[in-house]
Amino acid sequence: MGSLLLPLMFVILVMLPLRAARSSSNSVAVDFQIGVILDSNSPVGRIGRSCLSMAFTDFYSVHKDYKTRLVLHVRDSNESVVGAAAAALDLLQHVSVDAIIGPQKSAQVNFVMNLGERAHVPIISFSATSPSLVPRAPFLVQTSQSDAYQVQAIASIIEAFKWNQVVVINEDTDYGNDIVTHLSNALNDVNARIFYRSVVPESASDDFISEELHKMMGMHTRVFVVHASQPLGIRLFLKLRELGMISPGYAWIITSGLTELFHMTDFEVIDSMQGFLGVKPLVPNSKDLRSFTDRWIRAFRENSDLKVTETSIFGLWAYDTLWALAMAAESVGSTKQNLVKNKKHENAAHPFAFESSNTGPKLLEALLETRFTGLAGEFKLLQSQLEPTPYQIVNFDGNHERQVATWQPYVENHKKGNLNKTNSNFTSKVKFRNITWPGNLTVAPKGWQIPVSGKHLRVGVPQKPGFNEFLRVEIDPTTKAVQVSGYHKQVFESVIAAYAVIPRYVPYPFLNADNSTAGNYDDLVYQVYLQEKFDAALGDITITYNRSLYAAFTMPYAEGGVNCVVPIMYEDQNNEFTIFKLLSKQLWITAAVFYLSNALAIWILGSRIVSDAREPPGQGLDANLLCLILVAWSSLSSLLSSTFTASLSSTLVTQGLRPTVPDVNQLIAKGYPVGCQEGSFVFGLLKNLGFHESNIRNYSSIDDVNLSLGSKNRSISAYCDVVPHIRFLLLKYCGRYITIEPTYRTEGFGFAFPIGSPLVPDVSRAIIQLTENGIIRDIEKNLTGNARCSDPDTSPGAPTTITAKTFAVPFVFSGFVTLACLLVSELVDIHSTT
Repeated sequence: MGSLLLPLMFVILVMLPLRAARSSSNSVAVDFQIGVILDSNSPVGRIGRSCLSMAFTDFYSVHKDYKTRLVLHVRDSNESVVGAAAAALDLLQHVSVDAIIGPQKSAQVNFVMNLGERAHVPIISFSATSPSLVPRAPFLVQTSQSDAYQVQAIASIIEAFKWNQVVVINEDTDYGNDIVTHLSNALNDVNARIFYRSVVPESASDDFISEELHKMMGMHTRVFVVHASQPLGIRLFLKLRELGMISPGYAWIITSGLTELFHMTDFEVIDSMQGFLGVKPLVPNSKDLRSFTDRWIRAFRENSDLKVTETSIFGLWAYDTLWALAMAAESVGSTKQNLVKNKKHENAAHPFAFESSNTGPKLLEALLETRFTGLAGEFKLLQSQLEPTPYQIVNFDGNHERQVATWQPYVENHKKGNLNKTNSNFTSKVKFRNITWPGNLTVAPKGWQIPVSGKHLRVGVPQKPGFNEFLRVEIDPTTKAVQVSGYHKQVFESVIAAYAVIPRYVPYPFLNADNSTAGNYDDLVYQVYLQEKFDAALGDITITYNRSLYAAFTMPYAEGGVNCVVPIMYEDQNNEFTIFKLLSKQLWITAAVFYLSNALAIWILGSRIVSDAREPPGQGLDANLLCLILVAWSSLSSLLSSTFTASLSSTLVTQGLRPTVPDVNQLIAKGYPVGCQEGSFVFGLLKNLGFHESNIRNYSSIDDVNLSLGSKNRSISAYCDVVPHIRFLLLKYCGRYITIEPTYRTEGFGFAFPIGSPLVPDVSRAIIQLTENGIIRDIEKNLTGNARCSDPDTSPGAPTTITAKTFAVPFVFSGFVTLACLLVSELVDIHSTT
């Protein structure tokens, strides 16, 4: 027995150390080397680092049984791309990190992500929000919300207050520029656009900022969207206050980066943001969030001079990022120690000589599949980006921000690679609570304002000697005061009186220094486009395609179209051939043929009656058939006779008239000269129709027009102009001219404004209202007074020529009766013979 115990005790003594060694080996955690690159002196960097530290402590205090552990290696990028690149190279070459959290800015990430791809190391940024980063880098993960989402929230604000254009102020960096395209697309979805974009360098001087703001003060748009980093944003806001741009009538919207930092700025900056609207991701309230917020604020205040009253979304994203990475490391687990790193560059002196990690791809795959509920909400990555969440729209009022609305996103086709594309059509309408706007107003700004000196609109008006009833411009030779009157001016002022969309305007004649005409109507419209002399233009300005390329036109307030008039040629009713024109040539020939045919039929039947007088059956039938033919023909003859008599009476009672040229095509074919108003688009229209330029003559006044057939004494055969002018001409020269076909369709008269002018929709609505209530019609009646003139086109003096088609049925009936009677007579005669 004793001999057996001795070997057993030896085995036990040997096995215990081995078991202890094995137990000790199993309890050693697998370390994952994690680099952290932040701008240590920036607010986001300081917040991010403190939140990462708390996340590290909280995670491993909860997950004590984890077999893996993150080892953090923090580097300062010194707020530069070069600093971030140097930090990344140091971490890859000397630490051989398995992943890097950071860098902080989009421009830094844009460089470092390429190093991560070469080293197969995930680059995980919780603060770079540029939408263009992820699609270009397979090893980049954005654990922040892409800026492509917040632009839809901004667009919902523009849509809710019916603004149609904005001015964008963005920082000239990757972060500032990448959002613009997405913002433009989002605005297009709500029928708005970017009117002007101010790109401000990150290191812009105060003079540069002041110059840009002065330029924007001279524009009519009063809705601004600001997207910049905190240092530039602070300088900009202080300048806004200095220049009086935080005042009634302005609307300011800032993006999430600036909104998040509201609680970290001093009183002077906060005072400069009163009435602003901001957007930022909506963080769901939770017990864990409240607990963390209390602990973090106390700890952060002890170690920082920043005054914080709540957590930043960047801090929450940093916290959730570390938890997600720690979970991913645990899922990779102990297999990490079996992974081998392959030498990428044999030359150790190469500046990018670092090893390619086999752990990185596994860690990246595990991270992309990580799901949990974090402090910022649901942590879920879609195509290496944090899944979009709702955005809250806040209003800065006093020292506080108030949530005034919530925007819900809808992500379209994220499985097909379009995660950055959102569709506002699937978003519920945003409902706003009460908002305090700049100037402490509670009524939303209208979005535009007359920006010119003296708050008046400079309106260009054409000056010409003709058609003064439509527009007359008079200049006092002594005072140089401009007096405008006429139809167009009355309509324009009626619009102002009805809707008060323009507080005050001053007319400026479109003249040179020597009082000569400065150009045609196209030139006037181009001056509106330049906005150097005029802010708008009124007059007989027809809306055309070419002009619409340079100006925004209101709804037309007068009928469009182009007509040509020619002299009236009166017919001589004593002419010996007048009666023959009452019936068409075809009808005369048809009647003659029927007369001859019936005469022949009567002769045939009459011959048989005479030859067969002694045969009662045949005689009686032929006589009856003859009578039937005579009755049918007499009915047709009576109808023809009465119609001819009525037409002849009408011709003798009234005076016949007709145009000297039947239509425009005849004018072109004959090469007749035509006239049009000087400076009008009608000149180009006539050229396009086929008139030779030498046959088109310009007239400054209708009183100078001499219309006659041919081209004698510099006369013209036709005068062409817009329909309102032609109607006035026919009334003024009653009975002398007549319109000819066709009428060429064009748009009517409209008021011209610069492209994108917010005045256009309001003025157009006013025109529609004035048209519906009859005010514009009353102005037109005042233009012509009580003048009345029968329209030559509808005058009964021009007799209608009667054609054969009018008598088609009587002719067919009469012919049928005649033929039937002849056929019956022939059949009876054949039967009698047999």
